[in-house]
Amino acid sequence: MSQAVIELLAKDLNAQGGVFCPNPKADMKLWNSHPKVYLDVAHAGEAKCPYCGTVYRLKAGEHVHGGH
Repeated sequence: MSQAVIELLAKDLNAQGGVFCPNPKADMKLWNSHPKVYLDVAHAGEAKCPYCGTVYRLKAGEHVHGGH
């Protein structure tokens, strides 16, 4: 299993500060991948998919602003 690292902008995250994997930014085809999982990127600045090992990382200098 290769570990891809996908750099994200703050605007790429949803309102809760996360992304779903598989993700089009990772150039994945939804029909031949694993079940869809939510990954909380905002909490630590990155998150790793437990299925495929893809790491989604907030790009350097990007900041997530809380909605509350």
